[in-house]
Amino acid sequence: MYEIILYDTEDERCPVQELLDSLEPKLLAKTLRTIDLLEMNGPLLREPYSKPLENGIFELRAKQKSDITRVLYFFIVDKKAVLTNGFIKKSQKTPKAEKELAKKYKTDYERRYGNE
Repeated sequence: MYEIILYDTEDERCPVQELLDSLEPKLLAKTLRTIDLLEMNGPLLREPYSKPLENGIFELRAKQKSDITRVLYFFIVDKKAVLTNGFIKKSQKTPKAEKELAKKYKTDYERRYGNE
């Protein structure tokens, strides 16, 4: 089992929790189920549930009818996955701004907590 950590900013915002709080119940359930799969499988989780993006950033993928969520994350030592940010997908590709935000949050997390 992997420990799931929700990244929080220095001003104590939690982008992933904000996303989860905004989802309708069925899409929320699918997204939480995908997070559970990450907790159980760690880096062995693959498509259609998880996909590597770049620079150690991955995306979790959940779909309910035509609604699609993505939650970006990275791994750290001791079987931990840090969920950084997420969004409701509206285009074919993951927006560059979301990937850049995940990289920024990863750098901030490592600065504040190390890679532990």
